[in-house]
Amino acid sequence: MSKAILGIGTAQNLLNCFLNCSSERAILLSIALIINFGVPLALVLLGLAAGRAAERRHLRSLERRERELSGMLLSNVKTFPGGSDPQRQGALVMAEVVIATDYLKSLLAKIRKLLGGELKSYRSLMMRARREAMLRMMEQARRLGYNAICNVRLNPADIGGVVRRGGAVTVAICVTGTAYYVPMGQEHA
Repeated sequence: MSKAILGIGTAQNLLNCFLNCSSERAILLSIALIINFGVPLALVLLGLAAGRAAERRHLRSLERRERELSGMLLSNVKTFPGGSDPQRQGALVMAEVVIATDYLKSLLAKIRKLLGGELKSYRSLMMRARREAMLRMMEQARRLGYNAICNVRLNPADIGGVVRRGGAVTVAICVTGTAYYVPMGQEHA
């Protein structure tokens, strides 16, 4: 129901209508207020709760998987550090992750952009994407029978056109590395 139908244009008219209008019109006005303000507020609160729950669940999953893979060696050095098994060929491993932000984080970031400063609402998004990509790459190396990765490279991507067109905010990370096997006892050679 629009303000024109209800005859409301300003806050003063709204107050006068509540104080002086018939009960039917007051009921219609109440319904219009609930639709215009209550529903969007409820959606924002639902988005906040769902977004936080999903983020907490993802962070717990990351922590559990990082503990499981804590013995794997990682390095950004381009060649195999000493101690690799010369009988086993290295293998390219890679992973990609795309994580989208929730509506509330996007809204807060837009407000922050107007005021200037760091977009803290996106910091956890970047951290989660980076950790998830690294873990997927490590899990791939483990499935292939390797226990170390060198030449690790993280590459961000703008897949949604956010930078140019203001599209949906997503964080895309591609991570690559060379998996290899270090014989037991030589992990820290």
